[in-house]
Parts: sequence; C-alpha cells; structure tokens
Amino acid sequence: MQTLKRLSLLLMFIPISIFAQNQVSGTVTDNTGIPIPGVEVSIEDTNRGTSTDFDGKFTIEVNDGESIKVAYLGYKTQIITYTGQSNLEIQLQPDQDVLEEVVLVGYGSSRKKDITGSVSSLSKEDFTKGNIISANDLLQGRAAGVNITTGGGAPGSPAAIRIRGGGSLGASNDPLIVIDGLPLENAAPGGSRSVLSTINPNDIESLTILKDASAAAIYGNRASAGVIIIETKKGTKQFQVDYNYAAGIYTRFNEVDVFNAQDFRQIISERRPGDIDELGDANTNWQDEIYRTALSADHNISIRGNLLKRIPTRLSVGHLDQDGLRLTSEYQRTNASIALNPSFFKDHLRINLNANFSQEKNRFAPAVEGAALRFDPTRPVRDPSSPFGGYFEYFTNSSSGIPTPELTVRNPVATLLQRNDRTETNRYYGNLNIDYRFHFLPEMKAVVNLGMDVGEGSGRNILSPESAQGYNSENELVGSEGFFENERRNYLADGYLNYKKDLFKDFNADFTLGYSYQRFENDGFNVGNLRDPQFSDRVEFADIDLVLVAYFARAVFNYEDKYVLTSTYRRDGSSRFSTVNRWGDFFSGAFAWNIMEEDFMQDQNTFDNLKLRAGVGQTGQQGIGPRGIYFANYEVARNVDQSNYMFGSTPIIPGLPTARNTKAQWETATTFNAGIDFAFFKNRLSGAVDIYHRETDNLYVFAGVPDGANFSNFFDQNSGTLETQGLEVELSGIIFDAKGDTDKFDWALNYNVTFMNQEITSLANNEAIRVGGVGGGTGGTIQIHDVGSAPNAFHVFNQVYDANGNPIEGAYADLDGDNVITEDDRYLYRNPMPDITMGLQSTMNYKNFDFTFNLRASLGNYNYNNVNSSNAQYNLLQQQSTVGNIPRSVLETNFQFTENVIFSDIYIEDASFLRMDNIQLGYTFKDFFNKGNNFRLYAGLQNAFVITDYSGLDPEIFGGIDNTIYPRPRTFLVGANVNF
Repeated sequence: MQTLKRLSLLLMFIPISIFAQNQVSGTVTDNTGIPIPGVEVSIEDTNRGTSTDFDGKFTIEVNDGESIKVAYLGYKTQIITYTGQSNLEIQLQPDQDVLEEVVLVGYGSSRKKDITGSVSSLSKEDFTKGNIISANDLLQGRAAGVNITTGGGAPGSPAAIRIRGGGSLGASNDPLIVIDGLPLENAAPGGSRSVLSTINPNDIESLTILKDASAAAIYGNRASAGVIIIETKKGTKQFQVDYNYAAGIYTRFNEVDVFNAQDFRQIISERRPGDIDELGDANTNWQDEIYRTALSADHNISIRGNLLKRIPTRLSVGHLDQDGLRLTSEYQRTNASIALNPSFFKDHLRINLNANFSQEKNRFAPAVEGAALRFDPTRPVRDPSSPFGGYFEYFTNSSSGIPTPELTVRNPVATLLQRNDRTETNRYYGNLNIDYRFHFLPEMKAVVNLGMDVGEGSGRNILSPESAQGYNSENELVGSEGFFENERRNYLADGYLNYKKDLFKDFNADFTLGYSYQRFENDGFNVGNLRDPQFSDRVEFADIDLVLVAYFARAVFNYEDKYVLTSTYRRDGSSRFSTVNRWGDFFSGAFAWNIMEEDFMQDQNTFDNLKLRAGVGQTGQQGIGPRGIYFANYEVARNVDQSNYMFGSTPIIPGLPTARNTKAQWETATTFNAGIDFAFFKNRLSGAVDIYHRETDNLYVFAGVPDGANFSNFFDQNSGTLETQGLEVELSGIIFDAKGDTDKFDWALNYNVTFMNQEITSLANNEAIRVGGVGGGTGGTIQIHDVGSAPNAFHVFNQVYDANGNPIEGAYADLDGDNVITEDDRYLYRNPMPDITMGLQSTMNYKNFDFTFNLRASLGNYNYNNVNSSNAQYNLLQQQSTVGNIPRSVLETNFQFTENVIFSDIYIEDASFLRMDNIQLGYTFKDFFNKGNNFRLYAGLQNAFVITDYSGLDPEIFGGIDNTIYPRPRTFLVGANVNF
C-alpha cells in the first residue's frame, strides 16, 4: 500500500505537458485547392516532424502553444500556433522568390539557386500567348540566345530552332529535344510537317533550355546545339475539367509587287511591241488567286482526377483543324494523352506513366508562288475551251489534234487544284518512369525510364489526268499517282542512381550515376508513279539502325547554400562511326557563388539576389552524315537512272561504290560561360547576364579530296573550327505590383537581348566551301564558308554606279586589280545571322481584365533578294515561248539580263525587323459555375505588324536567301478557357 502511495506521489511530479500532448490532423493544398504531397510538417524547436501523403494529409503530435511549421519548395512557409485545433486546413501560397524555383535539368531537377550553368526555364504562365499551333510557338522570343524561324506561313510549318546560333556547318544545328525524359529524333516520319507538329502544346507544363556545356554536357553526344527539356502536365487527385477553344481567321497582308494587267500591257508595248498580240483581255492578280482567307478551330479538353480513388490521372483530348492561306493547304491534328502518377509505400515508390497518341492529316499544296509572279496578268484563270480541265494553259495542237502544252510556266491555280497530295501520320510516344527511394537508405533512389516513339506515315499524291503536267514518259495524258509508307521507331532505356546527403554540417552532396541505351530505326517504301511504266516499281528502303549508348555521372556539392560546385562526365558510343572513333568522352565543371548567403550581405538592402556563375565543358554532335558513313556502300539503280555495262548482248546493272569515311568522328564543342543572376527592389527587378565563348572542333563539312583518294572528289569529312562569342541579358520587371489584389493594376515586363558573333577559323585545306544555291542561274551559289568570315557569308560582286547613283548593269569593281572581272573579284559581304536579337513580353491585369503583347526584333541580319535577282530583268518579259510578268523593282535598276546581275551585291538587303507577334485581351468571369471555377474569353491579333526596310515579302528568312516564301498570315483570334 505504501508503495502505491509513493508511486502516485511520483507521478504528480511528471511534467503536465506530457499529458497535454495532442494529435492533430490536417490537409495541405495549393492556392487552387489541389492537395500537395510531400510537404514538410514539423514542430518548431523539436525533432518531431512528418510529411503529407499523396492526398496532402498529415497527422502529428503537438503540445498546446507549440508552433507547427509547414514548408514546401516553391511555396511560402506557414507557421501555425497550436491552440487545441482538432483539424487544420492549410492552403499554401506560391513563393514569388524566384530563388526557390525548381527547374528541370538532365536526369533530375534542381533549385534555381543551385544552378551553375546557363539555363532558361519557362512555365505555362510564361509561355507566348496567341495562336499556338506547335511547341516551338511557346518559346518564340521568350529566352535570350534562342532564335526560332518558321519556314513560312504553312499550317504546322517546321521551325529552325537555334540556341546560341548552333555550332556546326554541315551537321545538325537543331537542339536535342527531350520530352518527359525521352530524347527525340530530329526527323519526322514521311507525311508529317515536323518533329514538333504532332505534339499538342496544350499538354506542356514547362520548357527548360540548357544553353551552355556545363548544363548540357550530361546529354553528351547530341548536346552541342543545346537541349530543350519538355515536361508535360501530370495527373492530380482533385477532380477538375479544363476546356480550351480557339478560332482563327487567317489573312494575307502583303504581296510581291509585280506589274498589274494594265501596267503589264504598257510595259510590253514599250519593251516588246511585237508581243502585243500575245496578251489577253483579263485582269488577273495571280497572287490573289492562289491564296484565300483561311479558318482554324482548335478544341482541347482535359480531365484530372483520382482514378479508382488511388491513381492521380490526367486525360486530355485535342483536335485542331487549320486551313492554309494557299489554296488546298490543310492541316488536321488529333491528340489524346493520358498521365498516371501513383505513389506507393508512403511515397517511396513513384510511378509516372505518360502515353500519347497523335494523328496528323495533311494536304500539301505545291509551291506556286514563283509561277504566280511570272504568269501573264492579262490571262484568265479559267478558259472554257481549254482541254486541261477548263483552266487556261498555253498549248498547241499537234497534226493529229492532240493538245501539247507549250514549254513555259503553268497556271498556278490549276497546279494547286488539280493535285491532291494527302498524307496521314500516326504517332505513338510516351514513357514509363519508376522512381524508388530505398526504405533502408532514404538518401538514395533508383530511377528507371523506359520510352518509345513510333511514327507511321503514309501518303498518296494524285495529279489529275486533265492537268497540263500530267503526261507520262510514254507521252500519255494520264496524270500521275504516287504513294509511300514510312515508319520511324525510337526506343529508350535509361537507368540511374541518385544519392543525396548532408555529408557533414552545412555540406550537402548530390551524386548521380547512370546508363542510357537508345535505338533508332527507319524503313518504308515508295512508288513514284503508278501511271508510268518506267516509275511504277515499288522501291523499298531501310536505314541502318542507329544505336547510342552512354554512361554518365554528375556530382553536385553545396556548402552552406553559398558555394555550389557541379561536375559531369559522359562517355558516349555511337554506331554511326567505326570502332576507331565510336566512343567520345565529354566533361564539364561549373561553380556558383550565392553572394546573398554571405554574412556581409545580411544588413544591406540593395540586392535581393546576387549570384555569380562560371563553367566550362564539352558537348558532342554525332548527327553527321549518313548512318554507317564508314561502310563500303554500293548503289544499284534502275535502267532509266544509269547506264548499263554490256556483256555480249546482256545489259548488266552495275553496283557503283560511293564515298566512305572510315575516320569520321564526333564534332566537339568546348564552351566557356560566365554569368551573374541578380534581383533588386524586393525582387521587382530581376535578371541574368551571361557571356560565353564556344569553339567547335572537327567540323563536319562536305569538302574536296585529292583525285583518287576516294570514290568521289567531294565527300563528308571532319575538318575545321568554328568560334562563337555572345552576350545574353534577361530581365524581368514588375512595373506595378498589385500584391495579389485583383482590384489593382498589375503590370509585368520580360525582356531579353542577345549579342552574337560567329567566325570560321579553319577549314579543310583552307579551301572555301560554296553554299547557298540560288534561282536564276545554273548551279550558281551566293554564299560561302571561308576562314575569317561568318558562316554563310554572301559572296558577291561589288556593284558599280554612275554619277547619278544608278547601277550600271554588269559593271563591278575590279577588286584584285587585274583589269579583268572574274570570280576572284567576288568578295564577302554581310551574312544572314543577326548581330542582335530581342524579345519583349508585357502582361497587364486589372480586375478581371488581362492584356498581353509580344514584340520581337532582329538587327543586323541580311537577305539576298533572289525574287528580284532572278526575275526583275527586262529580258524575262519573254517567258520561254510566252510573255511573262516581272517585279516592278526593275523600274529602279533598268537591268536587262539576269546573267549580268545575278551575283551583284545590290540584292543584299538589310533585313532587320521589329515584329509584333501577338496582342491579346481577355476577360475572366470568376466563380462562374461554382467557387473556383472560371470562364475566360479573349480576342487577339497574331503577326499584327512588321517594321522593316527590307523590300521583299517578309524579312524573316531562314538562311538568308529569299526565293519566295509561303506568306505568314495575319491572324484574328477569339477563344475561351473554362475550368470547373
């Protein structure tokens, strides 16, 4: 009994707080109400803590008066004092401090403050707005050092994406594109518009651009032109439906200035009076006839929710139907995708499954701009007496009464309407990513990524038997019919281990070690013309499989968040090369100093962020030449293509050896990069400045070899060096800060500017390489690669002018002083590469209104106006057997003969421009259906205006040679966004 009394007395002295400890549960969501898994929930000044599950739920022991800390990367930390609550509903707000932004890097992610290389990251809020057809449209003008030029205004038109100008002359300058961990092949299956045209931009969550070698070296063999990482949208557990609709009206707002019918009659009467009888009675603007006002409709719906109450899921379906300005041009895309993102074993095992299907249907319209410029404007589009489907064509009747088309330009409208060139491409791509964090060693995780990208293309190209172009090799007017099938396959298997741990106080290490295997296959067949016995054979093809194997490693060391050191190594193997040069090694190292974390910065009020970065590294380019460039290849052709060897009376089709290069190897780019990240005025002004120098060695070029050294006098080889220097500036500013109050005016600006210069420092045998074929001559080139100049420099004669400033036809400066004008008097003058590019995005919000616009500028780029150089001469009023129209610019030069002036520098024009890419005004009806459900309406104008001194149709010409272009339309856009 005494013992029990003493025990009771002892219990009275135990701290009462033990009995006061309570269990509290809660849910953590983001600012839109979506649960957040993995949020750290802890009791301040204790070692008690937990994290939320995939539903955002948690349970923790807490005493009265203690503070509960809720923290998650990218959101503001909340501190909640416990006063007896039984349940907590916590909504985290996004942290506007850009230092905590998480960005994707190769094989992982990182806080932006830990990034040591040159990286630009765009979330869906940062994307370019407007008529977004392809993923490249999201990037247009939004990142320093990234230049995107579409091939024209065709729907789904492919784009040339150049990061820091590219770094090669003859190999690919396209960046490596990685979607959800799957590196894509920079080649689309037959019938597809482009690699990115089948990807629905509405499914994209973020884009990350790795620009320098220290950031991109982890991708080694294909990263010399930069890397673009695409992350698609994932599933969530909260149910939500989003519907987006956009409708566009496409109009043409410019045309090449040629003579109208009235002026053409006048110029013929003055210059070729003998041809007056050749003119007709019509007044036809052929450019108006080949174009139309086009329409588009884009529907996208996505559903997010918790499948089977266990699996966060996102399902999306989209359909785009777009007509082109050019008659008969059509583009349709249907997309379906599903993302499943479950986790198991208290979030130790995460699975991400992304499956996508895309169907692209095209009707390709022939390029008839050249014919529209040249066709007689006094002739009608249609002629009831014409034997060619009622379309006007020049023809004569043979002695037997059979109509024979004259050798001259064809009716461009008939060319469009009498051809039906249709293709269909089905693409299946996706990946399975398994991420397991070891229970017995939580600092380590293993990641396996399996991916597949299969594209199946087919098409049939039919020409009407009524077409004037429909004669076969037997001189039968039967039209033509060709078809093809093509399949490209891309298989990936990646795996890596990641170990992240605080090795000791304030010193963190992050190690990654992995392996990658990727295989590319391509095969198919084509039939040239079923209606022509000489070309009706089925011709099958199959590329040599390309296999890429790599071992990679990365180490990141972080001390006190002040000093970050990153080092990567990748060893790559490519079956493209012989065993001698099959493997390449690529290294990088970079260092970052977060000055803001230093003690001496704690009492200052000037900077909100200040970080210095420096790095050096090597990246490679294996995409050079054909697959198996080192193989001994023999071409066996058909009788109609090559001569035969005769053995007696028997013709033998020869197998002819082609050039081979057993010494082909990687291009290697070494890049030095230094940068500074900064922020002022409570992060209202932030930005980054980068300066870099890149040297590409072992340039892949098509250059000459000594006679007898190979099976060709010219072949693909590694020889040469290209240097690139640049300065990039990115700025983000909040001009007016509403601080989350929608009743106040909010205005943010994003600006970027790039200065860049490229120079070829060596070439094979120091011999210049002629490139840039032009129209108007036979085998003529207008550009050249030469040591000491920029790539693709224009190679022209120096035009001589009279005392009145008028050009003298065929008169050029004798630059070598030998009193004879020869090829040696041509000189290097300007190049297509801009010296400066700029982009500006403005975003304004007031109450429920939003207004955005995007401006883009290019300065110092030049074009060769091949439209004028090959057409604006009086001798071309005679179009073979008929008369032909010419540009009105001939009135300024009075040039007579094309061959006299085709290489004159008078046709090199400054093509600098300022383009308003997009203007958009929107209004949002908030809580339209229920609380949190919004309905937004918007209207916009795409390609609103272009300011330029260039005389051609459009100054934005990839490669700098303007030989007609599919016009970029002006688009009037209306749309709606609904979520509920």
